[in-house]
Amino acid sequence: MTTSRSALIPFLAILGAVTFLGIGTSWAKHVLFPLVGAQGTTAVRVGFSALLLLLFYRPWRRQLSWADARTVALYGLALGAMNLCFYMALRTIPFGIAVAIEFAGPLTVALLSSRRAIDFLWVALAAAGLGLLLPVVPSAEALDPVGLAYAIAAAVCWGTYIVFGKRASHLHSGLSVPLGLLMAALLVVPVGVIHVGSALLSPTVLAVGVGVALLSSAIPISLEMVALKRLSRQSFGIMISLEPAVAAVLALILLDEYLSALQWLAIGLIILASMGSTRSSK
Repeated sequence: MTTSRSALIPFLAILGAVTFLGIGTSWAKHVLFPLVGAQGTTAVRVGFSALLLLLFYRPWRRQLSWADARTVALYGLALGAMNLCFYMALRTIPFGIAVAIEFAGPLTVALLSSRRAIDFLWVALAAAGLGLLLPVVPSAEALDPVGLAYAIAAAVCWGTYIVFGKRASHLHSGLSVPLGLLMAALLVVPVGVIHVGSALLSPTVLAVGVGVALLSSAIPISLEMVALKRLSRQSFGIMISLEPAVAAVLALILLDEYLSALQWLAIGLIILASMGSTRSSK
């Protein structure tokens, strides 16, 4: 019984992470984008996340070796760049296409990390589900090349984030997560300040920014680190594919957006890939 419960921990952690992330990102795009743009939204999201977790965990009470400090710094920089590039992509290309392109990052990590034939089955199932769930691009020429470049950069950063997150997963989450977010904030907050200046200090922006920081960064990242401690890279890369499926379910519950049979099939394939990865992971 204890073993079964332990096996569920990473799955529940990732499910919680993508749920909070979907809610927080939707709120940020709806409220903050019109006020401070993609750069300002990223700045308040990551900046407040870092501040909240620094105050909560107080990582200065623990020691950190130079080697671990370098890993955490790279983990944080990848996290900050990933958030900034993704929000920048959303300015000019559709949300679904941006997500589809970004998912190339974790799926590539999963494929490159595979050592057994069964792992390729889970990758194939996850990719098939994503292909059914996300819109197909009819013509690449119709998409903004700058937006495409940002989405591809976000995919690269996501893959890098998984790699360095796994390397830092031996550290206490109260050390790696807040310090990683601090590095991410040091990267993206100056970009937001340069872009919108004092608009970031608007009471509305600050209030919403705290809520978005909790929902879309602080809580999900902490939960992801819990999962990374218990999963291999390929298992994490496949299980995080739950994100579009969870987003579709949230849209059904919160926005009355009903899904077609093919879309429900896509969700089933992604969940099957996630469950299979969890079951076969060491």
